[in-house]
Amino acid sequence: MDHYLDFTVLPDPEFRETTLLGALVSKLHRRLVVLEADDIGISLPDFEKAPPLGNRLRVHGTQERIETLMQEEWLGGMRGQLEIAPLRAVPAEVLHRGVRRRQYKTNVERLRRRRMRRHGETHEEARERIPDTVARKVKTPFLTVYSTSSGQRFSLFIEHEPVQTRCVVGAFNSYGISREATIPWF
Repeated sequence: MDHYLDFTVLPDPEFRETTLLGALVSKLHRRLVVLEADDIGISLPDFEKAPPLGNRLRVHGTQERIETLMQEEWLGGMRGQLEIAPLRAVPAEVLHRGVRRRQYKTNVERLRRRRMRRHGETHEEARERIPDTVARKVKTPFLTVYSTSSGQRFSLFIEHEPVQTRCVVGAFNSYGISREATIPWF
């Protein structure tokens, strides 16, 4: 993780920044699946400055891996909606931070369907066990992305953990997120 590449979403009158960021992460996901990459991470360096997630996606990795990532045209029609900074080396003195996916069980209907499957209950029985009041509001920012494996859209809740001095090495998933690894933070 000694290099990075910044993608800045340009203002667009038709689409919100989070919509474009979600499309960008979906495209990046497809490319990471093709590359079978577990050594490329992402962060959203402006999420604290311009909530909920800012307008910049940072891709972290080695110089060689990011160059491999960028060898193919995977951005498609989004290239005109992005400013892509040159590949740069990570500054010498940086902190580190985990970027994690948060998953919530907030969809009441999904919880009821699951209960119906597991317990053989009717919808009314599941509804009595899981009332509408169980639904809760989530404040974690998210991007709507497409899964390559399921072909479904879903909300990818992204949480940046507290900044730390220690670098943790580990594998990243096909969305560039890791349960344990950190990315350089600057």
